[in-house]
Amino acid sequence: MSTLLRRPAGDLPPIRPRLGSAEAVAVLGVLGLGVGALLSPYSIEDGPVLCPFRRLTGLPCPGCGMTRSWVYLTHGWWQDSFLAHPFGAVAAATVLTLAVLVLRARLRRTRPPSLDRLVRHPVAIGLVAAWLSFSLVRAVLAL
Repeated sequence: MSTLLRRPAGDLPPIRPRLGSAEAVAVLGVLGLGVGALLSPYSIEDGPVLCPFRRLTGLPCPGCGMTRSWVYLTHGWWQDSFLAHPFGAVAAATVLTLAVLVLRARLRRTRPPSLDRLVRHPVAIGLVAAWLSFSLVRAVLAL
């Protein structure tokens, strides 16, 4: 009976690799940049405040301004991008670098980069510390 339950190896469907965390972050980040490219930089300052933290406290969260920064960045408005959020270009460059690494791994059929390993890199830790420090100073100045 056990031979009836087994299928020959040639009959098995191909195994699709699951989307890893680095791949998910790369896809979502590239989609975010794509949405930024679709939005108009002329009207990005208008509209309601969408950030729940800012709506509740009146203070900017660490990500406040990132959407505007990416919109300006994708339209080539470098100065406005920096003024909206100084770490917007850094985040966009990080997303694009990760997307290239993930795509290269997919094409070579190798493992994608480990997101856990990447976020523990000293450069990543330094950037996050600088980003959070900037966010803290910005929040204190907004009081």
